[in-house]
Amino acid sequence: MGVLGVALAAVMVGAGGSAGAVGPVAGTEADLSHHGHVSLWDGRVGVWLVSENHGPSDVSQATVRLAFSEPMAGGQELPPACLWSSDRVVSCRTGRLRAAGGAGELALDLRTAGFPDEMTVEVTTAWRDGVADRNPRNDRHRVLVLATGDPYVF
Repeated sequence: MGVLGVALAAVMVGAGGSAGAVGPVAGTEADLSHHGHVSLWDGRVGVWLVSENHGPSDVSQATVRLAFSEPMAGGQELPPACLWSSDRVVSCRTGRLRAAGGAGELALDLRTAGFPDEMTVEVTTAWRDGVADRNPRNDRHRVLVLATGDPYVF
């Protein structure tokens, strides 16, 4: 196989040969992940979230975005690292995430605008300080939450 064949084979493997991986990445690389659980009860939604960096490089700052399918009640204060992007979206800084073990925790207790029987919560990394992430599947979640008060794990 010539040089062109080797290059094409490398591109094809990088484009989908392994689960969630993408092709070669230039520059700094990290693997961010978000895990936790969401509960919905009596017009309230609770989100408990841990953001981690599996490396290989540190991330000085990242932003996690929480998008709710139902609007939240107005006038609610958020933790200092968070802000309202709309009545359905909260964006929060993770702080520094060291490679292979850096973790940031977040807990939100919010009032919904009504009393929904269910809602969808989308968790995504909105920004990662210019660091590439070849495995974005572990930092993107869509969770259907029923108003039972049970924790729905992601």
